[in-house]
Amino acid sequence: MPLRSWLNRVRRAVVRTMLFRVVFGERARDGVCLPATRISPSTCIEHADGLSLADDVFIGHFNFIEASAGVRIETGAQITNYVSIVSHSSHRSVRLMGHDYGRLPIGSRPGFVAAPVHIGAFSFIGPHSVIEAGTRLGKGCMVRSHSRVRGEFADFAVIAGSPATVVGDARESDATLLGAHPEWRERYEAWAGKLGDVPPRQGG
Repeated sequence: MPLRSWLNRVRRAVVRTMLFRVVFGERARDGVCLPATRISPSTCIEHADGLSLADDVFIGHFNFIEASAGVRIETGAQITNYVSIVSHSSHRSVRLMGHDYGRLPIGSRPGFVAAPVHIGAFSFIGPHSVIEAGTRLGKGCMVRSHSRVRGEFADFAVIAGSPATVVGDARESDATLLGAHPEWRERYEAWAGKLGDVPPRQGG
């Protein structure tokens, strides 16, 4: 039994190192080096030529990114684990057209949705979330886990639910953290802008 447990530990370590270790360094689709961007090998990317990445992006384990209509992820964004980002949706067309779905060009398929996705700088996408076609997140947004996100969201929106809605402003917690660590305010405001007063939350 000790030998078996030792072998299991070795096997896990090898698999983690060879298959699931996230390392620094990617290239943008135009060939530009992105030294601080990290993508887990377990993330599946379809239509990679439609994926536009900035530097300092983190994409963790077991994500699915489908970029046929374009996906843009800005600097500092974090995509955690088990997240789906899709730029098209065909299930309505398939349900309507049945076996004839594949016989017509995409533009002739009723119910087919295709639209680019944009994830703003320093946004955070929590685990088990779905970012649907046509979604645009402003900078500094936070998507809570298990959210289904569709539509346009302003900078610093805290987004949750299925379907997702705005439930807060990320600058509230940012302000608290900066109060405890004022030495980082200049760095924070370099991308976020002056913190100032957080606007009142809409809709309660």
